[in-house]
Amino acid sequence: MSHPTMNVAEAVGAVLASLGVRTAFGVVGSGNFHVTNSLVRHGVRYVAARHEGGAATMADAYARMSGTVAVLTVHQGPGVTNALTGVTEAAKSRTPLLALAPEATSARSNFWIDQAALASAVGVHVARVASAETVVDDTVMAFLAALLGRRTVLLRLPLDVQDEVLPDEAARAVGELQAGGGGVRRAAASRIPAPWGLTFPSEHDPEAVDGPGASDGAAEPAAPDSIVPDSIAPNSIAQFAGLLRAARRPVFVAGRGARGARRELEALGERVGALYATSAVAKGHFHGSPWDLDVMGGFASPLTAELVGGADLVVAWGCSLTMWTTRHGKLIGPGATVVQVDLDADVIGVNRPVDLGVIGDVRATARAVADLLDAPSGDAPSGDAAGYRTPEIADRIAREVRWRDVPYADTGGDGRIDPRTLTIGLDDLLPADRVVAVDSGNFMGYPAMFLSVPDGGSFCFTQAFQSIGLGLTTAIGAAVARPDRLTVAALGDGGALMAIAELETVVRLGLPMVIVVYDDDAYGAEVHHFGPDGFPLGNVTFPPVDLAEIARGFGCAAVSVRREEDLAGVAEWLKGPRDRPLLVHAKVTPGLAAWWLEEAFRGH
Repeated sequence: MSHPTMNVAEAVGAVLASLGVRTAFGVVGSGNFHVTNSLVRHGVRYVAARHEGGAATMADAYARMSGTVAVLTVHQGPGVTNALTGVTEAAKSRTPLLALAPEATSARSNFWIDQAALASAVGVHVARVASAETVVDDTVMAFLAALLGRRTVLLRLPLDVQDEVLPDEAARAVGELQAGGGGVRRAAASRIPAPWGLTFPSEHDPEAVDGPGASDGAAEPAAPDSIVPDSIAPNSIAQFAGLLRAARRPVFVAGRGARGARRELEALGERVGALYATSAVAKGHFHGSPWDLDVMGGFASPLTAELVGGADLVVAWGCSLTMWTTRHGKLIGPGATVVQVDLDADVIGVNRPVDLGVIGDVRATARAVADLLDAPSGDAPSGDAAGYRTPEIADRIAREVRWRDVPYADTGGDGRIDPRTLTIGLDDLLPADRVVAVDSGNFMGYPAMFLSVPDGGSFCFTQAFQSIGLGLTTAIGAAVARPDRLTVAALGDGGALMAIAELETVVRLGLPMVIVVYDDDAYGAEVHHFGPDGFPLGNVTFPPVDLAEIARGFGCAAVSVRREEDLAGVAEWLKGPRDRPLLVHAKVTPGLAAWWLEEAFRGH
């Protein structure tokens, strides 16, 4: 049986579409022109960015918020180097991202660089399409390395190989995948040798989108329960249950790897009287619970820090306990017992010593230990059965745990607004059903902690690499993944100007997002870090820029905010029709050093 002629570039797009790729981001050049068109031809939505670095971060955020593998497509050489910061962020966060990187194979080409070495240097897994004969297997393996390995993969597409015509056997394999319908992922999995014989959750299963199991430094695609129980050692569950029985003041800390497991964690927490906290990337996971402490670590409110510090048992669920989450270890009391639960054995105890490591899926582990605690042979918890849950603690959490409930002296005046007053006003105005994406800078704690989010799938925090300038493109990727919610981008003026070209992308895509710029006319983090020691600040302070007018030039609606009353312009936009994105140019008081900044610079 003959098959239509197909070359490698066409086959890569067809295979990825058959494997369930829904969206790709990129900037098209000569080397990725045909593979990108193939993706589109086979039903993949293509989102064109204005810079490859922005495209990489859009893809990263899309993967985080959708729980699916995202595809990045760039030009050879400079397209790859332009994308490198965004790709590095994705790799450090272990986002399931597949970057299609055309490759010049002649060292005489002006586009030639050692792309494999470049990718490996920033922690990216490298794969390659070797020939027309192997294109199907090479592409499937690269996709599954991203999906199952929870990693960022660079798939090299040599320019000469892209033009090769597939032999009949390879063309039949592409056809089989295309005919696979809902079973294409199973068909793909069957091409992998043992012990990887995994099953896949339905893409329409909400728990699959939330995704249990990955660590705080991992992305969220679901780990099917069928592979989990054998990986949890019974003796570790028994030890874990014993520690929970003995605990008087337990705190559960959810990382991004706990997504999809809220019900199980809350049931177990109820059984043992635990309070709940999250790492920064998992903000919102326990939103609405009366025992929610919100984010621990550098962003923690005074009450959260006090209660976490007073815990006698801290359980990290899919959370890698970085220096940010533990304030360099100081946040967890010296006498506390620490348990870490994670699918990835390599992250157990890597950032701080733990008393017990449990290698397993978060959801399945919580169920297993709850079953053991509830078994007739299990002992009742010793001491106070309420654990940390006393009426006094409940009252304090209700009154004090939110940063907006911590009293402060407003610093606004002279045409500038206090960033706390600004953010509290926005929190009151914006619909509760929102997604929040935050850039890096002195300002970042205010939107991260004064803007609430409705659940653990509503906060997108691309800060594993601590690069500024990723916030706007993070918001774009999140908005594409979650069109059902209003996306709010929170940026500093420095990061906003780095990514300003992507305002055109927001307008072109018709994304009705709110973009808030906290403008102090400076790189505020450096001002507050070096200024107190008397160092000159001329290189990190800048003349005013009218960002509202620039935004209008791109086609955005815009309001300037210098005092609380100016937020009326935001209220007017929210009334509708919201047919254009809104940029809120907030001139914030420059003299306010963020409370978390000192901790942040201790990590440098």
